[in-house]
Amino acid sequence: MKVLVTGADGFIGSHLTEELVHHGYTVKAFVLYNSFNTWGWLDTLPGSVMENVEVFQGDIRDPHGVEQAMADVDAVFHLAALIAIPFSYHSPDTYVDTNVKGTLNVLQAARKHSVSRVLVTSTSEVYGTAQYVPIDEKHPFQGQSPYSATKIGADRLAESFYRSFQLPVTIVRPFNTYGPRQSARAVIPTIITQLLSGKTEIKLGALSPTRDFNYVKDTVNGYIEIYKSERTIGEEINIATQKEISIGELAKELIRQINPSARIISDEQRMRPQNSEVNRLLGCNEKLLRLTDWTVQYSLEDGLKNTITFLKENLDRYKVDIYNL
Repeated sequence: MKVLVTGADGFIGSHLTEELVHHGYTVKAFVLYNSFNTWGWLDTLPGSVMENVEVFQGDIRDPHGVEQAMADVDAVFHLAALIAIPFSYHSPDTYVDTNVKGTLNVLQAARKHSVSRVLVTSTSEVYGTAQYVPIDEKHPFQGQSPYSATKIGADRLAESFYRSFQLPVTIVRPFNTYGPRQSARAVIPTIITQLLSGKTEIKLGALSPTRDFNYVKDTVNGYIEIYKSERTIGEEINIATQKEISIGELAKELIRQINPSARIISDEQRMRPQNSEVNRLLGCNEKLLRLTDWTVQYSLEDGLKNTITFLKENLDRYKVDIYNL
């Protein structure tokens, strides 16, 4: 089968592309066009993987390119999005165009070409600060940032295409994913790269919020297991470990592993506005376990070790001295 992965050049998308190839699929990888002809993280994958990947350069905001990319595929995994929360504060128009209109383009094209499965990527940020834990799929939505608001809008569009046009949509909602290839806009590579560069003062924002961290290989296996089960059509499904850790405790653990003499200092520019900070995310994975054969395969300790190893080997890719929005 041939499947389309949008956002294949990114962090999760490149891992998903690689894993789909290992499962025997041919992948059409939708990457953001650029004049350098670079394909993001796909450029780092081995030739044995890329020989099973057809790269399509386009822009998710353009319906014509999306329709062309969708013409000969059996299913689509839609991951293309703008995801950095601080950047959404001052560029919300771009988030609406990419996350909402981009998702609409995918849904319209999938409907036109009668694609057999459509997996739309959501985010745990749509829930906002937990009103109860663990957070299941019935938890209320709270738009606590322009980013999360656009993802809520995209999710509801996806739901409407399932209910209105019987498009076989599933909304996949990963909690915080981390691992090799993640950008420094995320907290784990931010901490690790500062430590690996020799810094003894580690700049962070709020330390009390908790997160439910998924190692990236567990996340992409969640996508594949959701895709393999027809029971997931029309559903929205969390991918979560159902365990939480505070940012402060996470930082202490990474400091212990890399440089015990380092200390944490507060950096005001890394703080979210008070009403925008999501203070607690702890996901419920009962639905995923019930509808699929997915299981957690990587502990946080093992995932962090793998991430440290990758970042140590690729530190020159990261601009450690600046705050990455």
